[in-house]
Amino acid sequence: MATRIDRSILLTVGEVARRSGVKVSTVHFYEAQGLIESVRTSGNQRRYARDVLRRIAIVRVGQRVGIPLAAIRAAFDALPKERPIGAADWAALSASWRDEIEARIRLLEKLRDDLSGCIGCGCLSLDDCALRNQGDRVARKGPGPRHLIGGGEGA
Repeated sequence: MATRIDRSILLTVGEVARRSGVKVSTVHFYEAQGLIESVRTSGNQRRYARDVLRRIAIVRVGQRVGIPLAAIRAAFDALPKERPIGAADWAALSASWRDEIEARIRLLEKLRDDLSGCIGCGCLSLDDCALRNQGDRVARKGPGPRHLIGGGEGA
């Protein structure tokens, strides 16, 4: 027996894209990544609950501040599926990302403040490279652009 779909509650992919400000392909991508869910009509068309708009808004905000999609998905997975994301959920999500965002801000401030001393350097292994090679740590790895060819720190 086919389930009757109340079109006043469910949205088409085009409606979701228009109302959320993303492309249809982005809606499909978010669904493929497990960030949002749809149901299928008897004609196999996707339909989305209205609360998907809030999820997409959270994804976009998270991406804008540099939170990886995997972290956003993990945060969504920890929330109850049977109800829309509410203000308390958003407060918990944003608080959990606060330390990472603060670390990014500190790094960007350091990059901004140290950038003028590095323009044109190119080697990334000078003794005084404050951005990528404090204390010339990469020199032990050998000559050349170690960060670019995979032989720098963390490689």
